[in-house]
Amino acid sequence: MTSEPIVHITGLTKRYPGSSRLALNNLDLSIQPGEIFGYLGPNGAGKTTTIRLMLNFIRPSAGSIRVLGLDANRHSTRVRQQVGNLPGELNLWDHLTGRHTLRYLSGLRPGCDLRYAYELAEQLDLDLDIRCGSYSTGNKRKLGIIQAMMHRPPLLILDEPTTGLDPLARQTFQQMLAAARSEGRTVFLSSHILSEVQAVCDRVAIIRGGELQTVMPMARLSDAIERHVTIYSPDSLTVDQWASLDGVAHAQAGPGFIRLRVTGSLDSVVKFAARHRVDNLQVETSGLEELFMTFYGRNGASNNRKKE
Repeated sequence: MTSEPIVHITGLTKRYPGSSRLALNNLDLSIQPGEIFGYLGPNGAGKTTTIRLMLNFIRPSAGSIRVLGLDANRHSTRVRQQVGNLPGELNLWDHLTGRHTLRYLSGLRPGCDLRYAYELAEQLDLDLDIRCGSYSTGNKRKLGIIQAMMHRPPLLILDEPTTGLDPLARQTFQQMLAAARSEGRTVFLSSHILSEVQAVCDRVAIIRGGELQTVMPMARLSDAIERHVTIYSPDSLTVDQWASLDGVAHAQAGPGFIRLRVTGSLDSVVKFAARHRVDNLQVETSGLEELFMTFYGRNGASNNRKKE
């Protein structure tokens, strides 16, 4: 990685006219070349506002943004030429097929590779000869992903990219991001889906209410995520046996099952479960709001924000 960030945001603040609160408040953020950077927060946290400011679709109330070494406001045209953007709300031409759409967009943007675009469509199992107006939400999202990637930009900015995608398409999309990273490209991935960010990102920023809460390596976030594990067994499973295992924060026994709340690795739980007959084992990952409760308490505000 080079010393200069791909994206460098300093003191970024945005207040919309007529609003009594800040959409973004004094945001500082740096994204390094070649990383997949997750921007995680609930709906309304300020994620889309940040992206619109990065692309100069709206102007900041205060602060500065540099993208690919360029001032995002003064050199917005040059920035957009080098960025692949998938907006949260994607508007397509209903009367055009997917293929016609890609051909049209390739004529507007230098450096597009239609053969590469068609390869991406094949990977995502998208029929390009159907009119966009007949596409499902997921297929429209697939076309949006392709148009963002087809000129192999050094920076991808993706806002809620997997909305409407089925699990197989999500897995393919994650593989596409990994391939982009291996080519040295950088990905800025905005999402409110914790599992999505966890699957692909190197680092993650958490934002809530327009304020940055923390930036951390993905491994550290994974260690903090709680999972709810339920083990069904005909054996006698007592709370004391399980509550003392590494990572187990709470244990509750019932007829034929034990339910655990686990933080970090499941290694000790799985090894101990192997001593018993297990009829079924279920693992549920905590959601975004539960994560905020873990980090910041009920009001979602950290008493000790840490940036790494």
